[in-house]
Amino acid sequence: MTLTAITRGVSPAINRCELGFLPRQEIDAGRARAQHHEYEGCLRDFGITVVSLPPEPDLPDSMFVEDSAVVVAEVAVMTRMGAPSRRDEALTLAPVLARYRPLEWIEEPATLEGGDVLRVGSTLYVGLSARTNQAGIDQLAAHLRPFGYSVQPVPIHGCLHLKSACTCLDGKTLLANRSWLDSGFFRGLRIVEVPSEEPRAANVFALGGNVLVPTAFPRTAVLLERLGFRARPLDISELMKAEAGLTCSSILLETGAIG
Repeated sequence: MTLTAITRGVSPAINRCELGFLPRQEIDAGRARAQHHEYEGCLRDFGITVVSLPPEPDLPDSMFVEDSAVVVAEVAVMTRMGAPSRRDEALTLAPVLARYRPLEWIEEPATLEGGDVLRVGSTLYVGLSARTNQAGIDQLAAHLRPFGYSVQPVPIHGCLHLKSACTCLDGKTLLANRSWLDSGFFRGLRIVEVPSEEPRAANVFALGGNVLVPTAFPRTAVLLERLGFRARPLDISELMKAEAGLTCSSILLETGAIG
């Protein structure tokens, strides 16, 4: 079994990206591309096979592939984004994901973005956010229920997606900003609070004890090291101007036993 990451290059139109909670700043597209290439290199260093797709010039946010699909072992559920300008992104990724999984689709009036979906084992926690509505959560649950998955809505506030507020460090530990969600929804999981000085630090990329952490959040990196994780700093400063985290730039899936 191989762990594969699907990524997409930075669009030359990234300065027209959608923003929800940050003021618009000029993004240096060249630096953004270099940072994204380094991100892909880190994934390869972790033993992940990277399938890097070319940029989409007319889709400013298309580098953030995570939002276009929710992928489990049995199926890929293609999303219908809450931001109308982003809805064609799923169409561009569908032919690629169809090589690996059967496809299902979220349909109007539902909205769902993959950044709102946090999987822990057979449970998918889904942020009820400005980008994902209850109809989207219900449709996702209906698509996944036949395969034994449960779906738990989690209201969020003050941030774009659920995974802006929390991500998994391992199968039993979450890194979270409790001010953006009610951690009571995650019963049975250990919650590690991000430092108050780094409220956006909850979105990290963790695999096998290694954790990618934006260089903007040094206190969080120290915290993770003290907990026994291997923190690897990565500069995504230009991408963060587009409200990027570290999970949003890839879709992870196991390949090799399917197709």
